[in-house]
Amino acid sequence: MIDLYSWPTPNGVKITIMLEETALPYTAHPIDITKGEQFADEFLSISPNNKIPALVDHDGPGGDDFTLFESGAILMYLAEKTGQFMPSAMTDRYQVIQWLMFQMGGVGPMFGQANHFRKYAPEQINYAVQRYTNEAKRLYGVMNKRLSHHEYLAGDYSIADMATYPWVRSYQGYKDGLFDEFSHVKRWFETIDNRPAVQKGLTVLKEHKVEIDKLGNDAFSTLFGDKQYASRK
Repeated sequence: MIDLYSWPTPNGVKITIMLEETALPYTAHPIDITKGEQFADEFLSISPNNKIPALVDHDGPGGDDFTLFESGAILMYLAEKTGQFMPSAMTDRYQVIQWLMFQMGGVGPMFGQANHFRKYAPEQINYAVQRYTNEAKRLYGVMNKRLSHHEYLAGDYSIADMATYPWVRSYQGYKDGLFDEFSHVKRWFETIDNRPAVQKGLTVLKEHKVEIDKLGNDAFSTLFGDKQYASRK
């Protein structure tokens, strides 16, 4: 049994999709990042970077409890544990890993910054909005070129797709019309979106999601201000 500690964000959704795809038994526990639950000592003991998701696998290597944080590492662990969604052949495996790293180092941070400066920033900074919007569009172009020759990012459906899909799904909320320009990304997105396990993964902890306009000053400080950057020993 796996205990997953998470919240319905793109990084959290990656893991619930993978757990649904692999049919591993798990229990999802909400960590309300708007209320500072990510700073509790109990959560920090398994996620020292105070970020979701994190998990405890009670049937880890050797049959012992195994804790893990960082969504990319969790995806790789679950793929190795189940033998699913990451090939065993070295060249094919590194195709998956490189596109997973593309999401972790590019799509996630850049889409996240675009999201922040377009939705959350207390003041509109045009330079920041344009910088991250343009970088998000560039990354769409990279994916579109790749997907013009491959059905999925690493060839077959893999953890690289599961990692990237939630961020593309989130970014589409801006209704920038990027799907009209990047048709191969649109085709890829719709293919993944139609997978039953993906749809089920999207519903996990969904009832806890808080709309942006309902975030108060205290929640903003917890997510982006003084509470986020307070020293913890």
